[in-house]
Amino acid sequence: EKSPVRAITDFTDYELLDCSAGEKLERWGDILLIRPDPQILWNTPRLHPAWQTAHARYHRSQSGGGHWQTYRSVPSVWQIRYRNLTFNLKPMGFKHTGLFPEQAVNWDLMSSLLADRPGAKVLNLFGYTGAATLACAAAGASVTHVDASKGMVAWAKDNAVASGLADKPIRWLVDDCVKFVKRELRRGNRYDGIVMDPPSYGRGPGGEVWKLEEQIFDLLELCQQLLSDTPVFFLLNSYTAGLSPSVMQYLVSTVVAKCRGGRVTCDEIGIPVTASGLVLPCGNTAVWQR
Repeated sequence: EKSPVRAITDFTDYELLDCSAGEKLERWGDILLIRPDPQILWNTPRLHPAWQTAHARYHRSQSGGGHWQTYRSVPSVWQIRYRNLTFNLKPMGFKHTGLFPEQAVNWDLMSSLLADRPGAKVLNLFGYTGAATLACAAAGASVTHVDASKGMVAWAKDNAVASGLADKPIRWLVDDCVKFVKRELRRGNRYDGIVMDPPSYGRGPGGEVWKLEEQIFDLLELCQQLLSDTPVFFLLNSYTAGLSPSVMQYLVSTVVAKCRGGRVTCDEIGIPVTASGLVLPCGNTAVWQR
């Protein structure tokens, strides 16, 4: 039967080998990692042999945070590719590697939407390590990348160099996303595409507190005003449990489609699991298109 989740395909350097009892077993290039995932509620037999040969496992601590336990040598930085993009990975505190592979479906979607609009201006808010920025830049867009973390923006720039996109028209900005959007409105700057993947909770460079459910509607209303007269897309992604795909569709419909027409689609995005043939849902996306 067909999964209701929009799943990645053709990501040869990344593979979700198996998942069971709150953990997922993943292959990132040649590196095998075991990481926690609270939505893996099933306790299925761990028959995949790579469970026994993983390089490292992330253990959550009861008090928050956690640590990596290494079984085999893990490089401090290594690279994987997706289509024409190259990403630098490293095991970070709090279980992450610097890439959310399920987002490949959105990188492909934006690339296809931008194919007919060379030179389109795209704004990537909460840009993290820049995968969406690079996908849009490779598709011919001029991109403004905004993230509150100086370290993440530096990592994104390194990914641009690794992907051969360092000379593309990309503005890299360390800034609070809400403050930046308000300034852009005052300056009269406009964008043909906006993509955002806001955290559930975060802090800006000046200590500004961000709580997604409390602030997302106001931010969407501001961003809608930043769209040009002929916009291409508006893409909202979230990993926050309270924001189901249909809630996000309602948000984007009432803010963007109400003013701009067009249509809004929503779905869960996810990753196929090699061992079971099923798809693990990993996040929710709502997309407005003309």
